[in-house]
Amino acid sequence: MSPVTPSAVALQATQSEVFDQIRNDALLSSSLWANIALAGLSILLFVYMGRNVEGSRAKFIWAATLMIPLVSISSYTGLVSGLTVGFIEMPAGHALAGEEVLSQWGRYLTWALSTPMILLALGLLADVDTPDLFTVVAADVAMCLTGLAAALVTSSYALRWAFYVISCAFFVVVLYAILVEWPQDAAAAGTDEIFGTLRALTVVLWLGYPIIWAVGVEGLALVESVGLTSWGYSLLDIGAKYVFAFLLLRWVAANQEVVDGSGLTAGTGSGAAPVDDD
Repeated sequence: MSPVTPSAVALQATQSEVFDQIRNDALLSSSLWANIALAGLSILLFVYMGRNVEGSRAKFIWAATLMIPLVSISSYTGLVSGLTVGFIEMPAGHALAGEEVLSQWGRYLTWALSTPMILLALGLLADVDTPDLFTVVAADVAMCLTGLAAALVTSSYALRWAFYVISCAFFVVVLYAILVEWPQDAAAAGTDEIFGTLRALTVVLWLGYPIIWAVGVEGLALVESVGLTSWGYSLLDIGAKYVFAFLLLRWVAANQEVVDGSGLTAGTGSGAAPVDDD
């Protein structure tokens, strides 16, 4: 029978053990429960705000927007329950080499499902061509999954950073689209003003994620507290998801004629003249 390594024992920690550790860490647990509460409130608010949304593309945007807190509340419930959290032993070369660190790997699955909804809503708002939208969403999913790999690799410290660099490369593709290409589509669709606001919010907050990874326990461990790292991610999620979704849905609900006037189907890239909403 092969010997059981410390890392194998760590990864085999039961959900109850992980759940107890999360529950006993006030800083960590509060970062998760805060998002569960805000996601729940956002779902109720967005359902109410979308009650009079009638246009085809406006409904599509509303559905994508509503999925953001729905995915989040499911994900954060998984995190707080210990279902999508586990212990990993950091590899040689890491600042915490040999130590067992609590990994919230479920966050990456959340981002792989919620961030495409954010990009879908932005792309629909800007009336982006379907192939372009698909390319950016695919790059976004790849960014999240390679980020997950960076967080879970324990065999090599260098490979953790290799996956991090690959993830950032996919992120550059996403940034290029929403900073360079999509603004032109938004201008043609007559939604450039709100698109510009949401673009700025998204870019600024999304840049925070790789920074937190790099300085937190998963990267250089300049911040060794899992609770502080978790709060950093949670605060970014609050702004990048709930605040973003609220601003978008509020504008769409008040400007349905502009949204649907720029193209009756998703991703037509029609460039139709904007409709005056005065």
